[in-house]
Parts: sequence; C-alpha cells; structure tokens
Amino acid sequence: MSGTSADAIDVALVAFADGAPPLLRHFHQRPIEHELRAAIIELAAPGIDEIDRMGPLDRMLGREIGRAVLAALDAAGIPAKRLRAIGSHGQTIRHRPRHRPLPFTLQIGCPATIAETTGITTVSHFRQRDIAAGGEGAPLVPFAHRTLFHRPGECRAVLNLGGIANITLLAPNGEISGFDTGPGNMVLDRLMVTLSDGRYSFDADGALAAQGTVCAPLLDRLLDHPFFRRPPPKSTGREAFGDDFCHRLLAWPGLSDADRLATAAGLTVESIARACVWLDPPPARWIVCGGGSRNRHLMARLADRLAPAEVVESDRLGIPAQAVEAVSFAILARQTLAGRANCIAGVTGARRSVVGGMITPA
Repeated sequence: MSGTSADAIDVALVAFADGAPPLLRHFHQRPIEHELRAAIIELAAPGIDEIDRMGPLDRMLGREIGRAVLAALDAAGIPAKRLRAIGSHGQTIRHRPRHRPLPFTLQIGCPATIAETTGITTVSHFRQRDIAAGGEGAPLVPFAHRTLFHRPGECRAVLNLGGIANITLLAPNGEISGFDTGPGNMVLDRLMVTLSDGRYSFDADGALAAQGTVCAPLLDRLLDHPFFRRPPPKSTGREAFGDDFCHRLLAWPGLSDADRLATAAGLTVESIARACVWLDPPPARWIVCGGGSRNRHLMARLADRLAPAEVVESDRLGIPAQAVEAVSFAILARQTLAGRANCIAGVTGARRSVVGGMITPA
C-alpha cells in the first residue's frame, strides 16, 4: 500500500483462518526514495509527456513494491512460498469518478513486475470494476473495516486519516456506509513542504499548527468548496485538493506559517465534523487510523469537535493505526481470489456490489 503522500510502501503480512479474525503477523514500511517520490507526485498533476513518464514509473514502483514485500517476509522469517497472494493497491495518479464522457481511475505499480520480482500471485487494480459498475471506485476500505472493527449492538465510525480522510459507519446491525470527507493530511503536508522549502515533509505531532490561530474567514472560504456540500456517495483526491487548493492558504495575506497550518488542520477537523450530518445513527465511538492519527494536535481537536463520542486510535483495538489500510487490502485481495464481492454498492453508489481486483498469477 502506498498512500497519497507517496512517502513509503506499507506492507502487512496477514494470516487468515476460516472462522477467525485476520491476524497481523508483521508490519513493514519501506521509504520511497526522494527522486521516485518526486516523480510520482509530478505525474499526479497534469503535464507533458505523461505516457512516457508513466510507463517507467509504473515498472519502477512495481519493483519497489515487490522488494518491500520480500524485505517484510525476510524480517518476519516467513518464506515467500507461504504467501498465497499479494494485494497491491498501487499509487493513484488520477481519480476522476465523475469525468465525462466516461469516469476513470488510474493507479501505477505494475502487478506483473511485482509478481515477477517476488514469484507471488498479485491482486491489483481494485477500483476499476466499481467504476465500470457506475460507482465512485472509493472508498473501498469500508468492507474491510467491518471485518476488523464491527461489534454487534454498537454503532462505530472508522476514520481513516490518510492524505484524504474517509469515514466508515458501522451500524449495530452490520450494515456499512462510507465516503470521503475531504483532505486528511494532504493539505497539511503540502503546506509544510512549501513553508519549510522542502526541509520537512510533515508537521511532526502538529507542533507548529498547535502554535497558530485558525483564520476563520479563510477557513470559511476553504469550506465553501462544492465537494463539502455534495452528499454521499462521494470520493475525492489530489485533483480537488492539490497544489491549486493549497495556494489559497499560501496566498492569504497576514498569516504566520503556524496560522496557515492551524487553519489547514481546522479544515480537516471541520470537514469531518460537518460530514456527521450524513451518519445515521450517530456513532458512539470513533476509531482513527492512518498517518494522521499520529498528529497529536489533530487528534486533540477531533476529540473536542466530535464530543461526546469517544475518539480512540485503532492501536487500542489491537491493530496499529498505520497498518490498517495495508491489512484492509489483504482482506480485499482474499475476497477477489474467492470471487466474492468486495466493492459495496451502498458505499460507492455503483449499480451493484462487484468483485474488484485483477489477478496476475505468479
């Protein structure tokens, strides 16, 4: 799994047994080298020679994913032959579920290269089938969140604070719904890179944002983006909240760097809080995962804004917050191999629930 920030490849080694919950055996992160990361981020924005740049990057990232899996297996002392399959989401470089005349989504990280590097069957391209069935192609993790976090009789929400934030509502009866809420870490991280002239890729613990003051007029202007008003099903990405959107924060006069970061954090928190109008019944507990869960400032503001509901990191339920998404794609890949639906129409808005994922044999 490589998230929106494209800073690392997350590998979760997950064991499955019928009748038992998935077991995380090992979690491994392999940093993506600066040059490759920069090329990926550049490709995620419209430019020239995109096809000529995408081809090599697709292969390069596939090779890196394969090497990351082998490194995880070596660290865990597990032979490659014991792995049934790799579930690889890849790196999204375009996600346009409302594009006309035909919507599309595009991820790189060549599955053939992964399979050739590792000798392991690879499941990839999880989103395309849902798009073809009329869905948003996202979010896909709600299916896995139900497997990991549902408890009968309790209403819970799972909040994934990645580059984009998304919510899964787990109703007491097992029904699920979910949607993207807007920026999670994406705007915060991009601001930090720009404000630090590239010295820092994120605001550790939200320490600088915590020193600033939210600019209310600017926050109101940012929240006026049409995505926030659109009801679910909905998904978004760098196309809506990339560099052009960040420029609004950078161009607003009279703010310190800390104020800009505080306002960006306020955008993440407020967009999540406002999305609660679409959660029925309201959750009694929020389970937070993803890289943003390590931002103490962001977590404290969420706890205040979502009160009286309880806000906890997924670590407290036995799954490291940064591993949840990688574990989720292992769950989705297992469904693909079994020919069972893993893209849920009630979440994505597709005409029907479908089996997402393409299989590349070893």
